[in-house]
Amino acid sequence: MVKTLAENQKASPTESKSKAVLEFQPVDLSRFPAVDALLTRLGVGPFIRESLSAPVGRNDVWTGRTQGGRSIFVKRLVGPSADVRERMSRLLSFERFLGDNPAFAPHAPAFLGSDLAADLVVFESVEDAKTGARLMVDEDFDEDLAERLGRVIGTLHDADPGIGDHIDRSPPLLPELSLLEGLPLPVFDGLTFAGLSAWRLMQQDSDLTTAIGKQLERESVAPRVPSHCDFRVDQILVSDVIRVTDWEEFRLADPARDVGAFAGEWLYRSVLDIVTSRGDADSSFIDLELTHEQVLARGAEKLERLLPLVHAFWRGYRSVRKDIDDAMPVRATAFAGWHLLDRLIAGAAGSARLSGIERAAAGVGRRALMDPHRFAATLGFEESW
Repeated sequence: MVKTLAENQKASPTESKSKAVLEFQPVDLSRFPAVDALLTRLGVGPFIRESLSAPVGRNDVWTGRTQGGRSIFVKRLVGPSADVRERMSRLLSFERFLGDNPAFAPHAPAFLGSDLAADLVVFESVEDAKTGARLMVDEDFDEDLAERLGRVIGTLHDADPGIGDHIDRSPPLLPELSLLEGLPLPVFDGLTFAGLSAWRLMQQDSDLTTAIGKQLERESVAPRVPSHCDFRVDQILVSDVIRVTDWEEFRLADPARDVGAFAGEWLYRSVLDIVTSRGDADSSFIDLELTHEQVLARGAEKLERLLPLVHAFWRGYRSVRKDIDDAMPVRATAFAGWHLLDRLIAGAAGSARLSGIERAAAGVGRRALMDPHRFAATLGFEESW
């Protein structure tokens, strides 16, 4: 049985905002004088301390107004030095890519400058924007927005990468078959009990390992196009235009990764919604326990409710990108399945134990990876274009 809790019911707009756009006190700037020094060199002036806030994330972030009256977003990349160098290189290669493809520039935050020695990048803040995550939680992410976003990603994938070698051509780190055989000791030592459980689930599943291997083989012969490669709804900013943020994984890659990630976001949401009243005709859903049959029935209902968003995204994508290879629907479906397993890993990193609903989401992802040809029709990826 899957247990449901009162806090899983649909949140109020105020509660939704706090959950979808988590903000914390930023890291003390006195520890990083290079931030204000860089802002001063860029001509926008140092931060006004009282204006600062910081969204949750893996990096150190400061957003606020400067003494020059500008609204600014500063990110300090955090992690092992080699990883930071690679992420910074990819991020800066994306800015060079924008220089060669100005038509896509409105769909990314305006880049102001960087300090490589201090691992800092500076962007113009996008004021009055809502994140895709907030729109998802508030149930305001509609088909029109999904179709527009599909056109944005289609435009990215259709862009000319140029002939230079500044764009990374290496495959993204995950999925990686060697990690399904064993984890490096530093990774193992840093995992929570939930993280160990997540990896154990995958490592003990030989059929899943085989399915991932087949997907990597399909990807190895796929076309390579400019791709985000870490695409999630929390990286979408919606105001007068749609902007996509966080380009540290930008590279030439299989376009099915980004398309599959969007579908995976909504597959994941549909599973989470099994234990909420979101989208229910009867909003008084308060069952404390669900039988296996009820879980399956509610899962199908929730998926059916959200699939039109995936269909709309694909429709928008196809409208601007005509040269889609025949195997892409299957690869995108498998990557949608992998996205749910990736969310399992990410969620487990900050948890003591895996919840039943997280395991259920991983099961849906596993099925999509195991049989992407069948699942592609469900997602609408096999519609003719």
